[in-house]
Amino acid sequence: MTLDQAIVFALIGGALVLFISNLWRFDLVALGVLLAGVLSGVVPQDQAFAGFSNPAVITVVAVLIISRALATSGVVDLIAGRLTTLATSQLGQLLALSITGAVLSAFMNNVGALALLMPVALANARRFKYPAAAVLMPLSFATLLGGLITLIGTPPNLLISDFRADASGERFGMFDFAPVGLAVAGAGIAFLALIGWRLIPKDRQGRADDALFEISN
Repeated sequence: MTLDQAIVFALIGGALVLFISNLWRFDLVALGVLLAGVLSGVVPQDQAFAGFSNPAVITVVAVLIISRALATSGVVDLIAGRLTTLATSQLGQLLALSITGAVLSAFMNNVGALALLMPVALANARRFKYPAAAVLMPLSFATLLGGLITLIGTPPNLLISDFRADASGERFGMFDFAPVGLAVAGAGIAFLALIGWRLIPKDRQGRADDALFEISN
């Protein structure tokens, strides 16, 4: 292992420790690691901020802005509320929330889609008296699966598109991932509805108190 490789591994390891310890804000840790990389010489000074001009980074930022706009406008809450009232059973709610989450995450950040639907899932669990844990884990997987459908659904798709553009001069289109993504998302949601939710430990299903989802400062 060369000295530069050792420095890179040390920086990555230090960043992971700081992320886990939560001593500093994530953005400060990231910038600090970048600065350390520049000062140590493993990152060229003229390339320190080159990543911010990458089309994938710009697209992810744009998707986050769109996600925030959808959240503050109340459109997502309206759509989710209408869809989830179509079913009152636990399985029906699971399907409605999973399908909604998958569709939303195909066109917005999947973490944002999950954050928008979590309050709906918790409210409906209290309303229809079933364990919230029975739908929260399937919902999180459904939003991940939905991100596979489109180019902007998940950052790795954007990175692959950039790599293809560099290698062949042609990028992937918005829905080039859809044939495979739809098949995988459909199969995944079917598994969650038929089998997956049954694998959630029973003791976790019984603990649906909102206090379990609070994050201390």
